[in-house]
Amino acid sequence: MSYRAVQKVRVKVPASTANLGPGFDSLGMALNLFAWIDLAISDQTTIHLIGDQMNGIPTDKSNLIYKVAQMVFQEAGVSLPELDITMYSEIPLTRGLGSSASAIVGALAGANALIGNKLTTYELFQIASRLEKHPDNVGASLFGGIVVAFWDGEKAESIRIEPDANLEVLVAIPAFQLSTEKARGVMPKLVPMKDAVFNLSHSSLLVAALATNNLGMIRHAMKDALHQPYRAPLIPGMKTLLAQAENHGALGVALSGAGPTMLALVDARSGQKAELEAFLKDTLAKEAIEAQTLWLKPSREGVTTIQLQAGDGDLQSFVEGEVLA
Repeated sequence: MSYRAVQKVRVKVPASTANLGPGFDSLGMALNLFAWIDLAISDQTTIHLIGDQMNGIPTDKSNLIYKVAQMVFQEAGVSLPELDITMYSEIPLTRGLGSSASAIVGALAGANALIGNKLTTYELFQIASRLEKHPDNVGASLFGGIVVAFWDGEKAESIRIEPDANLEVLVAIPAFQLSTEKARGVMPKLVPMKDAVFNLSHSSLLVAALATNNLGMIRHAMKDALHQPYRAPLIPGMKTLLAQAENHGALGVALSGAGPTMLALVDARSGQKAELEAFLKDTLAKEAIEAQTLWLKPSREGVTTIQLQAGDGDLQSFVEGEVLA
């Protein structure tokens, strides 16, 4: 059968940040932190997770990657019940950097590649948005760059924006996890009209600034009234960072996704990069929060897949030789 022509694929999928302040559930940006997944047709299902940070993730058929791959096969009318799956990820779990979205997109793209790409990228985007219930993280990991999107409960649509060459991203990743459910649980069911208008105008301005490479406008646009004020009590130091990071060289600052990671957009030509990094770390340290800072760039490339041949090494060898070397 023709779909069995591809026996094994390797997927590379970027992390993502969502919302960027005012673009709640509608703005996402791919980041150059990556997860790799090897998927192979097999006689029995085996799941191998590389690295300590994957501890606690299921290694049976309840694994998210396995379940999402089966959705692709079902949608395409193909039966491949047994898979050999190996995964390594640089993306920290439940920190607001799209770890679940990257797993979903990686599984979708990998499974689709195994069956000769029977589904279109648009169809994969629909499945991913349906699973995540919002299209921002999955859209960014799928398409790369900056993605403006909506999900209305039935379908998702998106437009991709090419990031400015001088745009850099500084993240401060606190050493504690925050579930999306908890971060969503603190938000009100209804918001005042003035807050809705505030976010509409700021989100629209932010999209226009990103689309026209007007980096100076980001500081005016990257403000939010819909989710960050309600989530701030969950992350000590967040209010200070939102209020003062621009004074230390940030173009704008926001909670990354549902948090707890804090994100600053920065002009690569800025002379205040070291000052800004110290400000983020010191502000969190004053709240007794240990945080790792990383300088990242938007990933222009979304998910990619390559076909592996019989002589190609396994993912463990690749990670040790290429990623960690």
